[in-house]
Amino acid sequence: MRTVEASRFVAAGPDRVSRLLTPESIVAYEGTFEVTEVTPRGAEGDWLVAVGARGLDATLRFEPLEDGDGFYYEQLGEEGPLAAMETTLVWRPENEGTRVTATSSVSLGVRPASLADRIAAWKRKGELRRALEALAADAE
Repeated sequence: MRTVEASRFVAAGPDRVSRLLTPESIVAYEGTFEVTEVTPRGAEGDWLVAVGARGLDATLRFEPLEDGDGFYYEQLGEEGPLAAMETTLVWRPENEGTRVTATSSVSLGVRPASLADRIAAWKRKGELRRALEALAADAE
């Protein structure tokens, strides 16, 4: 697995950022998939989010972080474009705005892993940057 990170200052307070970030909006901000269904899982406090694009379908499981200022999400099962993907998205107050940071680990699950995972990480970093840019545009 390869890990990538993207971070951006958003000129809006953490409360505004928190209201804008939902499992559905995070997927939309990343820009690769469209949400087809969101299923809250009650007692677990998480959501299953079905996504699809160009013949690819996947299920993502989102859970809020304990402090309430972020999400952890992962691709479930064998379906989807990656063998494994997990992401943590957090936001913290910074200089009258908010610092939003996304850290993601990905694996394509093909050989040679060093090359394949590097390509998957490069694409994933682009998705994270795109998500943070879209969030900033909505928040500011």
